[in-house]
Amino acid sequence: MTKDAKISVNRRIDIISAAIEVFAEVGYYRATTAQVAQRVRISQPYVFRFFATKEKLLLSALGVSWLRIIESFRQVVELAPLERLEAELISAYEKITKYYRKEILLQMQAMTIQEEAIQEAMLYGFREVRRIVLEAFHIAKIPNSEERTMLFLARGMLCNIAEAIGMPELKET
Repeated sequence: MTKDAKISVNRRIDIISAAIEVFAEVGYYRATTAQVAQRVRISQPYVFRFFATKEKLLLSALGVSWLRIIESFRQVVELAPLERLEAELISAYEKITKYYRKEILLQMQAMTIQEEAIQEAMLYGFREVRRIVLEAFHIAKIPNSEERTMLFLARGMLCNIAEAIGMPELKET
């Protein structure tokens, strides 16, 4: 990879990271690409060099946030002992919500955005996470795997809400 290509990749990552922060802080509709550019200390036209629209920037940010969860869950499924699978998945998600809180807030906001491409990105993420968890629960021979998967995902959503509104008692077991 050439030096210019590395700079370009790094700049793209910087822009997506800034977009996650800005979108999570002020919301997608109120956020501007100028705010994202300012966060990265670049010009707004430079943002458009990488992302033709604000929606494409959001889609990339959502892709990063979903990939983090998907890859984390895949790693747990690959490495965790079957008897600790669910606990390890919970632990992995707790770490994500702790260290990547703004990504979770971004996803929560994206659930309410009705643009088709954004809804498709959210559906893809949820379906992939559901598929990974359900398949792992089946392999681990967890009784009522489908119901347990639904409860696992529902509890995760409740934890997201608890985090967003500052109500930690909703996360307690």
